[in-house]
Amino acid sequence: MTGLKKISRALISVSNKQGIIEFAQALTRHHIEIISTGGTAKLLRAYEVIGRDVSDLTGFPEMFDGRVKTLHPKVHGGILYLRDHAEHRRQAHNHNIHPIDLVVINLYPFRETIAKPNVSLEEAIENIDIGGPAMVRSAAKNHRDVTVIVEPEDYPRIIELLNANDGALPEDVRYELAVKAYRHTAAYDRDISRYLAQQLPGAAASNEPPDELTLELKKRSSLRYGENPHQKAALYQLVGSHEHGVANAEQLQGKELSYNNLLDADAAWNLALELYHAQWQELQAGGTASANALPHTCAIIKHTNPCGVGVGAKALEAFTKAKATDPVSAFGGIIACTKTVDEAAAEAMSELFAEVIIAPDFTADARTILAAKKNLRVLRMGEIALSRDPYFELRRISGGMLVQESDHELLDEEKFQIVTERKPTEAEMRGLRFAWAICKHVKSNAIVYAKDDQLVGVGAGQMSRVDSVKIGAQKAQLSLTGSVLASDAFFPFRDGIDEAAKHGITAIIQPGGSVRDQEGIQAANEHGIAMIFTGMRHFKH
Repeated sequence: MTGLKKISRALISVSNKQGIIEFAQALTRHHIEIISTGGTAKLLRAYEVIGRDVSDLTGFPEMFDGRVKTLHPKVHGGILYLRDHAEHRRQAHNHNIHPIDLVVINLYPFRETIAKPNVSLEEAIENIDIGGPAMVRSAAKNHRDVTVIVEPEDYPRIIELLNANDGALPEDVRYELAVKAYRHTAAYDRDISRYLAQQLPGAAASNEPPDELTLELKKRSSLRYGENPHQKAALYQLVGSHEHGVANAEQLQGKELSYNNLLDADAAWNLALELYHAQWQELQAGGTASANALPHTCAIIKHTNPCGVGVGAKALEAFTKAKATDPVSAFGGIIACTKTVDEAAAEAMSELFAEVIIAPDFTADARTILAAKKNLRVLRMGEIALSRDPYFELRRISGGMLVQESDHELLDEEKFQIVTERKPTEAEMRGLRFAWAICKHVKSNAIVYAKDDQLVGVGAGQMSRVDSVKIGAQKAQLSLTGSVLASDAFFPFRDGIDEAAKHGITAIIQPGGSVRDQEGIQAANEHGIAMIFTGMRHFKH
């Protein structure tokens, strides 16, 4: 290995004590002197790891409740001076500054602190590290001579290298760790600035995108390729996010997830969640809010559009309904369920070629059945939260990024207008709410036909809304008679309503807002169709 540098002295100051005892003991075996601070020094002494307190090195005690302990020339001088620079060596000798060759630091747990409920601003501020980032940046700057470690996960690798090189570390490793160190402090500062900005007057009540948006993404895995084989791709997780999402799912079995698998899985899970939360709100409105009372819902997605959705008392019933929507399109699709998949449902699902099955959990018998499909990806999502937090959605465009608040609303029934002579029946209202929730997750222009807690037909992504109405009817494998229809945006002309009437549609839910709304209302009245305006649009581009 090139550029080997012998380690003679290490400074250790860590909040996260994971693995530090074993690491310090390994340093001692290589006769590396250890200098440490406060709690770290106390812990090392408890395990009989001999070292010096940083106060012995600087000649000053830790001060101001630990706010000042390493901000001293004997610390930063020992880290920063260039070993091959004659004048630096002379100054270090004259001021009795000894080289520090290894800096092992992790910072005050600011992110963990602000994640606690009801944390005060004062507590958050006291967990802003000052000396730690300064030492990390100093060591990273002087990586030609100094190694910096900020993550416990790197300890085993460094121990191996020390053992292999008689207490020395190579130049390429020092460089790599320096890059990681700067990334670490940048993320730390982002967390602090984001949190403090949220404390500004009025910030908590504002849903406006911020003036500056910083994100930290951590690579979870490389993917075989992107949308097409010639495109490289990877999956990243949003650091600090507690969102219940596909990027954090536990893969129980199957082949590696592809880029397209993940896109479709996310679409399927988001639709399943939409229906889950809509059902929960309906139970709350009826005074029977209990997670156990929620039905099973199953959604099947193909190319990010739903090709089957069903609701039932059991997982098998929900899946059977979903598959019946369009069995041909369901082939090779993504299946998402809102409750635990049991043996009977797993048996039925295993008969359909599917790319991915997603659910909060799977029974042991279900897992055994699905395990026979070696290539089938099975994702366990864990328990679904009964509330959803809004977030910002980002989409790359050339030269920039579009940012919008997540579309976390579904309906505001106070804005409902029954605009036709005939009012929807109770059964039609239930079907309209169901169709509306699905329509929100269909590419615009979107038309959804539904009946009896089952998706019947979908018209997706057409340039003309009436074409979506026609295609949804053409795709329907089940009878459309008595179905209800949802449209993600208004009908610009009456032709879409006239077309729907040909197929026996009894009720329509749409946002309204067209200059020709009255023509559409007249068409619905002529056909005896009940129609609701929601006053809310759900375009999905």
